[in-house]
Amino acid sequence: MEPGPLPLLCLCLCLAAVILAPGCRGAQGRFAYKLLHDLFANYSSALRPVEDTDRALNVTLQVTLSQIIDMDERNQVLTSYLWVRQAWLDAHLTWDKDDYDGIDSIRIPSSYVWRPDIILYNNADEHFGGSMETNVVLRSDGHIMWDSPAITKSSCKVDVSYFPFDGQRCRLTFGSWTYNGNQIDLRNRLDSGDLTDFVENVEWEVLGMPATRNVITYGCCSEPYPDVTYTLLLRRRASFYIFNLLLPCIMVSFLAPLGFYLPADSGEKVSLGVTVLLALTVFQLLVAESMPPSESVPLIGKYYIATMTMITASTALTIFIMNIHHCGPGARPVPPWARRLILHHMARLCCVYEVGESCKSPQRALGGQAGRGDAGGPWESPGEGEVGTDARGCPWDHCLCHHDALLRNVGYIAGCFRRHRANQRRTSEWKKVAKVMDRFFMWVFFLMVFLMSVLVLGNAA
Repeated sequence: MEPGPLPLLCLCLCLAAVILAPGCRGAQGRFAYKLLHDLFANYSSALRPVEDTDRALNVTLQVTLSQIIDMDERNQVLTSYLWVRQAWLDAHLTWDKDDYDGIDSIRIPSSYVWRPDIILYNNADEHFGGSMETNVVLRSDGHIMWDSPAITKSSCKVDVSYFPFDGQRCRLTFGSWTYNGNQIDLRNRLDSGDLTDFVENVEWEVLGMPATRNVITYGCCSEPYPDVTYTLLLRRRASFYIFNLLLPCIMVSFLAPLGFYLPADSGEKVSLGVTVLLALTVFQLLVAESMPPSESVPLIGKYYIATMTMITASTALTIFIMNIHHCGPGARPVPPWARRLILHHMARLCCVYEVGESCKSPQRALGGQAGRGDAGGPWESPGEGEVGTDARGCPWDHCLCHHDALLRNVGYIAGCFRRHRANQRRTSEWKKVAKVMDRFFMWVFFLMVFLMSVLVLGNAA
């Protein structure tokens, strides 16, 4: 069966397209080469591309934040990866696309065309690398769009007053270095920076990037200089610092009041306070190494200093209380005001009931019975002496002399015993005073640590 005329026509058209396609593509390339030659035959990239030199050239700027590489708080430098898009109209680079086989746009190296000298005003890079030399997109109506990635280091005033719960405002100010507002009218394309392609940072959370246009007249020149400032709003992710700096400090600081609970005879009360103080000093040095040397002390640094001051005071009080505890027999009696305030009121408040208080009454009864027995002995001995006198014929006066010597000896022994009892009672009273003061200051310092922790978290919130 022979094919009809319509399928044969379609087959011929397909063969013609296959044969002529390479030639068409070659023609397109030749027109592009001719266009490039014609455009830049009498073109100079050194002059501002305007037909009327008295008019300002409109340049629009758009910044896309891709990544926050580093925030150096100590040197106050923000390192970020940006995509900078600049667009302007070049009056000398226009063509009729019908004359060049419908070519509407070409991509050429950016060094071929005039470019505005837009730089980052607050640049902190010592090498001044700037943007990459990427191609520009040139359209037939003269509009040029230049997209260039750049790794920028900008100066940022870092406020660490609430570290690690702080937020920062870093400004990126772009403007022309030599062209004033009468020559280049710089404007922001959008009201904020583009964050659609932002790569999340593990330390900082980006809250926004608003853009504002400013026109400033500097002291060196009378002409206005416009600039576009992008304010990067950052908030620190505090989880790392909470678990590595704040929580260990809180737990260590709660150990300091427990030094008052240790027995005075253990010999570890002062050692515990000094060990806690050294641990907090290490944490303080870790924070100080990463913070800028400024007058504003970070919040966690204030907490460390307050805790170290509290531990220093607790160690000094511990030494003072241990001195009271180890008062010897030669110590003076407890003053009446201290006995009334400490041994009665504060002891009840702190629930301190000293062992030995229940043993005082039996000792007194035992002492009274012993005194009475000792005193009754000499008076009973004359009766016995009388019997002995009758038996041995001892004279009464001679027995009285022996009884006087015995009474003096017994009185001396009773006096020594009473002085010993008084010294023991005085020593036990001073030990109880020390124990009551230990318990009282333990609860006071526990309360202080708790209040300081609450204040730190409250200021952070």
